[in-house]
Amino acid sequence: MRKFLTLIISMLISCEAFGQQFDEYFTDSTLRLDYIFAGDNRSQSIFFHEATQTPGWYGRRSRLSETFLLGNGQLTMRDTLTQQIIYTTTFSTLFQEWQTEEEATRVKKSFENSYIVPFPKHATEVTVTLRDTHHRITSELKHVLSPDDILIRKVDTPSYQYDYVLRSGASSDCVDIAIISEGYTLSEMDKFHRDCQRTVEALFSHEPFVGIKSKFNVICVDCPSPLSGPTIPRYNQWKNLPSGTHYDTFYTDRYLMTSKMWQVYDILNCIPFEQIIVLVNTDLYGGGGIYNQINVFPADHPTFKPLLVHEFGHGYGGLADEYYYDDQYETKYPSDTEPWEPNITTLVDFKHKWSDLVSPDNPIPTQPVPLSARDLMDGKVPKSVTQKVGVYEGGGYQSKGVYRPCQECRMKVLEVEDFCPVCTRVLLSITDFYTSK
Repeated sequence: MRKFLTLIISMLISCEAFGQQFDEYFTDSTLRLDYIFAGDNRSQSIFFHEATQTPGWYGRRSRLSETFLLGNGQLTMRDTLTQQIIYTTTFSTLFQEWQTEEEATRVKKSFENSYIVPFPKHATEVTVTLRDTHHRITSELKHVLSPDDILIRKVDTPSYQYDYVLRSGASSDCVDIAIISEGYTLSEMDKFHRDCQRTVEALFSHEPFVGIKSKFNVICVDCPSPLSGPTIPRYNQWKNLPSGTHYDTFYTDRYLMTSKMWQVYDILNCIPFEQIIVLVNTDLYGGGGIYNQINVFPADHPTFKPLLVHEFGHGYGGLADEYYYDDQYETKYPSDTEPWEPNITTLVDFKHKWSDLVSPDNPIPTQPVPLSARDLMDGKVPKSVTQKVGVYEGGGYQSKGVYRPCQECRMKVLEVEDFCPVCTRVLLSITDFYTSK
């Protein structure tokens, strides 16, 4: 009994060491958890739907009890005996974006969400929480999962053919990105494979991804569509696409996204992945990226390469948009709350953002240098101007009260090739978080 108590105490003292003990608490397989998030702008609820087990675990095996970014939601697994955290992950959702839309004042809606976690060896308490724009927990669901539950659906083989476009190493050492075809018919799979190669070229032709290319694997998933091209509701063009993507999300023409996350995860059963890209066979501008959920891009628009890198900054790095236009129905970043996104600030808690990168002689707020869009497009503006770290007002869709690190950055305008030093540091750090041992 004394030895048992000593073990428990040591585990409580050293949460970091605890987080490294993957083999003690998990098997080499994946547990997929499906949920429904539902509500309106005033309230929300979380419902558990189903669990699925697939062979192989392709996510991180260390730092399991740590979080890199707060996100708008969190999933935590606790050992039922000790109540110690054995795994946690954070995310954002399309549902929470929708809650800030005017439509959410008039109707309640439900959204599908899925998450993958390592499969536990013992009974585990799972807690899912959602937060509002003030980071307050607004909804929480707790449920216990037993690994021998007969209703955990077991899937042993993938439903679709897949292959590596880039294979840098073992999944334990790399971040696995899965690219799903959308709006490509069976006869267009060769085009999809070429577009996947273009995706890799686009992403890894920009820093910091050039320098950390060896930390990524990229997998193309052949998922033929019955019809070619996208779904565009405003033109009454509806197609039964595998991932359920469509333009006009939230009645915004260019917002190309899906709420059918169960369909997306069905496609990816038994396929290595941590980040998801849905590549849509169209030249119509649009797209979207949601942190730790999904990235959607049109394959043939002229801005494909810069847009892909920008949206991947959202989905992978949790980076906020740094542009502004003040046409939101609801303010996304209240003045009394520091945003969790690492590249914008309201100055409420700036010391935990990029204050260490701001020169003492640089005023706060920092005044931008007058620039023209043509100068940016022609590449005439030196990095010493666009990439000088300061505190520039305007960001997160708001011209006042929200600040960004540099005058120009890939997260602000597509004409700028580079991520700023702050965004670069974030992308390097999150890659280290996922791949370090």
